[in-house]
Amino acid sequence: MTKLAGQKVILATHNAGKLREIAALLAPYGVSMTSAGELGLPEPEETETTFAGNARIKAHFAAKESGLIALSDDSGIEVDVLNGAPGVYTADWAETGEGRDFLMAMTRTHDEIQAKGASEPTPARFVCTLCLAWPDGTDMVFRGDAEGHFTWPPRGENGFGYDPCFQPLGHDRSFGEMTPEEKEPLTHRADAFRKLVEAVLA
Repeated sequence: MTKLAGQKVILATHNAGKLREIAALLAPYGVSMTSAGELGLPEPEETETTFAGNARIKAHFAAKESGLIALSDDSGIEVDVLNGAPGVYTADWAETGEGRDFLMAMTRTHDEIQAKGASEPTPARFVCTLCLAWPDGTDMVFRGDAEGHFTWPPRGENGFGYDPCFQPLGHDRSFGEMTPEEKEPLTHRADAFRKLVEAVLA
């Protein structure tokens, strides 16, 4: 393995927005980025039941196909009273066949919490697991968490996904009510990236 500074890295995603966001985080360290989408790579099937497992699938596939160091992430929300669901299936709960509907997913989560006889706010966390994989098959995994509560009804128009229903610990507003500048330091992705920077960029 090697330090990342000055390297070219492939991000295992077809999401242009995610590429812009992560490339901006790593640019100060001299890391240049491309993506699986830009290189025309297919998306591997995510068959694992953990964030780390799916992140590894994506990163190792991209590293093997491109010959570059690859970075992937797998993320979602865990609700304690639902035994960690939706977890790795967070995006699946939003799938409609015509794109993702996160209001539908948040409503399902609320309904399942109610069916358990629990009341909101209920403890929950956002999880982000990053995997760095090298073409030789080695890897490093970094997990980041944002602890808080699932709240109902949704509040705020900012952010994306479950942000309107997630209130981070120590705050009285949801991620959906925060500006990007307020939200970013509190996120699961920021936590995971801090650990990655300490390990391979510091």
